[in-house]
Amino acid sequence: MRVLLIAFLLLAAPAMAREVPDTYGNFMEMLKQVQRLNADLLSRDSATATLQLWCDAHGPGGGTKIVARRIKGRDKAAGKAERRALGVFARTPVAYRRVELLCGDKVLSEADNWYVPARLTPAMNTALEQSQTPFGVVVRPLSFRRRTLTSDLLLATEIMAHPKPGMLVIPHEVLRHRAVLSTPNGRPFSLVVETYTDQVLVAPP
Repeated sequence: MRVLLIAFLLLAAPAMAREVPDTYGNFMEMLKQVQRLNADLLSRDSATATLQLWCDAHGPGGGTKIVARRIKGRDKAAGKAERRALGVFARTPVAYRRVELLCGDKVLSEADNWYVPARLTPAMNTALEQSQTPFGVVVRPLSFRRRTLTSDLLLATEIMAHPKPGMLVIPHEVLRHRAVLSTPNGRPFSLVVETYTDQVLVAPP
């Protein structure tokens, strides 16, 4: 069953809805991969570092680095919930950055990030505005800590929401995390909502 699943995942076009035969083995293999990624994310302070390890193991090789492709024109203002999580007042400036995190040509996750510019250095703010460097890499000098607020395994729910006789329709969104990044003294500076895509489903080593 694992070989069959791998063949379908590798051959199907990323831009199209992918399908595999509806078998218990195929479903459990996909679920196991998503659960493993979820555990890896929960065990580290940097989601970027976790994705970089994924990229090192499954990417095109040659030292490929995770890149943050900025998505502009879809800004979301910080609401009461976001400001509460960041511990800021209504008039405190909060910036927004939406990116796709890529390993080569694979979009591994889509991230919404609200952050407090005043709690970062000028160089960090410039990098976030002008570069494709992932947020976790830019703010690494802060020695930040990550506190996961919610972790939602979307794979099974989405598969059941789109039934197809004899086939499992692999959803685009398989896992979502909502987390706060803080300095070692507990001061929050970023709220992230990360949605991991079906591109993280790969052949095991």
